[in-house]
Amino acid sequence: MKPGTKLKSAVCDTEVMVIKGTNIAVDCGGKPMSDTAPAARADLDAAFAEGTKMGKRYVNADSTVELLCVKAGKGSLSIGGTPLQIKDSKPLPSSD
Repeated sequence: MKPGTKLKSAVCDTEVMVIKGTNIAVDCGGKPMSDTAPAARADLDAAFAEGTKMGKRYVNADSTVELLCVKAGKGSLSIGGTPLQIKDSKPLPSSD
């Protein structure tokens, strides 16, 4: 996995693009994501069924991995069983 790589879920329609991070196994819906779409869908793990939102960036706790969701789906993103969080947007400066 390297920046620019597009990953596809094995359990739903979710697709993400890697913005930051290398050599990390990303899961969606409890199953590993890959750069090719699977022939048959695996079962969605209920513990990872929060869903993904298109256009949102997802990061891990220490912000070493950042993914951009390019296609929404029912599975939620995780690394090693730890869910990824939606990245907060930076506040704009006030224009006094």
